[in-house]
Formats: sequence, C-alpha cells, structure tokens
Amino acid sequence: MGKKEKQLVGVKEIARRAGVSIATVDRVLHNRSGVSERTKTKIQAIIKDLNYQPNLLARRLASGKTLNLVTLIPEVSEETDYWSVPLEGVLQAEKEIQPYNVKITKLFYDMNNRESFVNQTQIILNDKVDGVLLAPAFIDEAIEFTDICQERKIPFVFINSDIPNQKSLCYFGPNLYHSGYSVAHLVNYLIEKDDKVLLVNISKDIGADHHILRKEEGFKAYLKDHDIKEPIQLSITETDYPSVQKSMSSAFKKHPDIKLVFVTNSRVSKVAKYLASIGREDIILIGYDFLSENIKYLENRTIDFLICEKPQEQAYRGVRALYQKLVFEVDIESEYFMPIDIITKENCQFYKN
Repeated sequence: MGKKEKQLVGVKEIARRAGVSIATVDRVLHNRSGVSERTKTKIQAIIKDLNYQPNLLARRLASGKTLNLVTLIPEVSEETDYWSVPLEGVLQAEKEIQPYNVKITKLFYDMNNRESFVNQTQIILNDKVDGVLLAPAFIDEAIEFTDICQERKIPFVFINSDIPNQKSLCYFGPNLYHSGYSVAHLVNYLIEKDDKVLLVNISKDIGADHHILRKEEGFKAYLKDHDIKEPIQLSITETDYPSVQKSMSSAFKKHPDIKLVFVTNSRVSKVAKYLASIGREDIILIGYDFLSENIKYLENRTIDFLICEKPQEQAYRGVRALYQKLVFEVDIESEYFMPIDIITKENCQFYKN
C-alpha cells in the first residue's frame, strides 16, 4: 500500500470501496444490526485488507462519556493488612487510565461479615456500572451477585480466588490447588515421611472459604500421591491472637512432636508469634503472603518460607483487563495464573508484590 493510499484508510475509504454509506460501515464496526450478511462480509474483507484499526480511544475521549468501574475487595483489618496490597494495584492502574475518562469507585467489605459483602453488591447494582473487579470471599453471595451482572451484561473480573463456571471476563490469581500442591512438594524435602505435619486454617467461615479449601485440597493430594503421612488438621474460626494462641497451645499439648506447621493464608504471623513465645525454634513454619508482619518473622527465621502470589499485580491486571475490554474491545484470556513464589530470609529483600 503506497503512502497516499495509507492516508485514505478510514471509515470513508472503506465505505467508498464497499459502495455503501459511512453509517453502514459504522454499524459493522460496532457489530450492530441492520446490515445484510453479504454486505457485512464484504465490508469485513475490506477492513482486513486495509488492516484498519479504529481509534477507539480518541472516539471515547471525543464522546465525553465516562467509563465507570467498581472494585470490591475486603477492607484492611487489625487481623491482616493483606488487602492493602491489591489496593495498591488498583491505585496503580487508576493512575494510568484515569486521564482517559475512567472513574474507579473503590468499595470494601468485612471479611468476617457476609452482610457487609451483600450490602456493597447492592450499592453496585443500584448504580450505573460498566465493569467490576471482585475478590469473592463469600462464594454463594458472589455467585448471586455475578449472576445478576451476567444478566445485565456487566463484565466482571475475579482476583485472588476464582469461582468456576461463573463466566468472568478473567481470573487473575494463583491456581489455588497447585499452590497447595507445591507447598506439599516443598514439605517433602523438609521432613521424613512419618513426621507430624500440622495444617492450620484460620478463618471465620472456613467451610465457605474457597481460597483456603482449594489450597488444602492440593496440599493433601500431594501427600497422598507420595505416601506421606496425612497432616493433623486445625481449624481456627476465631481469628484474634488469643484464640489462635489457645488453639495452637492445645494442638501442641496433644502433639508435642509436630515437626512442621503449614498455615493456608496470610495469618501465619499469628502462629509465628505463638511459636516465638514458647521458644520453638525447631518447628518449620510455612505460610502465605509478603506482608510487613510476616516479613518480620521471616527475617528472624520464625517463619521459614512465605508463599507469595503477587496480589498487587493481580489487581492491577484485573483493572487493566476491564479497561482494555470495554475501551478497545480486546479479547481477554479467561485465566491468568500468577507465579507461585517461595520467599526466604535470604531473598526477601529482592521481592516485590
């Protein structure tokens, strides 16, 4: 294609070559009805031949229309500051796309209160929203909410934990099953096959916590696949430190010869605090997430390994995916699994979420 011909490439040139009006070309570009299949095929062939790329961003800016995105994640609490990290990812993406007529409303819910989650979803559904980024802690309630989003054709992205078969635009986060499976693989190098392993779940509603349950499933599957003794299991549903301390003390009285403790979420610092308080430096401790409280115990070797899955990047990519889909109509992969990183005292200074 010569220089002069390149300059002509646009809706007008496509219309001229197809022998149709500009309005007809516009209908095809926006996949609207009112164009015969024969004409549509002809126009699409010309678009492909000319390698025409519509300037969708310029069109959006010219329209003055604001793109309304909403993020709904748990709030930072006294129990864990984990959710401050995904929020940083949201803010990072917001800074990049805000100049292009994009508004991001940031909503938060209490991880220990289903009603707070439902209340926030009602706020979203009562507003005019173009896309949602969601960390779905409460599975049944999240399914009910995203079912309505599907009915209203509101695209949504999951981060941190997926809900299979919910037709999200994409899931950004770890493969939870493989995360647990990988931890068990690590454990296999650290203990003898008959040593006692304590698996600790700390959550108000463990039975509904898909994030924890899938990791637990993967962990146990590896042990079974490799003929390693099944772990002792401890579920702690009161998440304050005194409750964790009491439950851990009871477990160690019953099983004083525990060799390794695996905590399935970011609350590993509470277990580390307990082990430090009783002077059990011989216990291998593994948990999740690159948070300041966890790093403190990693650096003094109370925690031996932190499993990290880039929560800041999850949220950043999630917001960007909504933007790319809604503005540029880009096809998004349905799953984007984060790497499963193993952090130690020796490499923690080089790691970023």
